[in-house]
Order: sequence, then C-alpha cells, then structure tokens
Amino acid sequence: MFGKLLLLFILVPLAELFLFMTLGDMLGFGNTVLIIILTAFLGASLAKSQGHLAMVNFQQAMASGKMPHNEVLDGIMILIAGAVLLTPGFLTDAVGFALLLPPVRALIRGTFAERLKDKIKVVTPSMPGMSPEPESRPNSKLDDGNVIDI
Repeated sequence: MFGKLLLLFILVPLAELFLFMTLGDMLGFGNTVLIIILTAFLGASLAKSQGHLAMVNFQQAMASGKMPHNEVLDGIMILIAGAVLLTPGFLTDAVGFALLLPPVRALIRGTFAERLKDKIKVVTPSMPGMSPEPESRPNSKLDDGNVIDI
C-alpha cells in the first residue's frame, strides 16, 4: 500500500507539471492560470451543492430507518472531489469533476462495496446471542482487527 501511495504522490505531480507546461504553451500563461482559478471556484460551488444534497439524502435515509451507507460513501467521495478540485491541476480537476457525477460515484461505490463485502459484518443488538461488547463475542480472541464494529 505504501508503495502505491508513494508512486501516486510522485506520478501525479509529474503528470500535472507536464500538463501545465503543455497547455501553458498552447493557451498562454494567463489563460492557463485563469482556467485553474475558474475550475477551483466552479468545483467548490458544485461540491458544496452536491454535499448539501448528500446530507439531505443521508437525513432522509436515517429518518426512514434505512442504513445510510450509500449516502455516507457519496459524501466521502464529494469531499474528496472538493479537495482535488481545489488542488491546482488539470488531472486532479478531471478526477474531481468525475467524482461529482452520480453515475461515476455509483460505479466507484459498487466497486468499493464489492472489495469490502467480506471484511464488514453488520451485527445488530437484536440478533440472538450477539452482544456489542467485544469480550462477550464468540471468537473474540480470533479477531484480527479487520472488523469494524458500529
């Protein structure tokens, strides 16, 4: 995991630098800076409105007694989108704007859920023989730390 993150932190700035230089030559310095500033403001505005919508959806899911896992993941992806849209760069802007599209978020959410489905176990207090306290859980000595209790 560390190697992938290191590679990401090296390759993304190099790609951004290449795009800055290439588009700066084509569009000019002033236009390139103007595009970066405009995408930051537009991205922040879109992230704010979509974040508000995600919060409303979260509250509706909670009010109806539904588990708000999709809404929480949407909120996290919108937060990430806002952060990368405020980061100067064309590649990060493309990722940020893509994360603001609901179909893209649904695709990522589905992939993420598929990867985590064997690692997450939902236990409600009403299930017979189950208790929220880790000491009274069967096989609590076998817990490898990969279970999230909520």
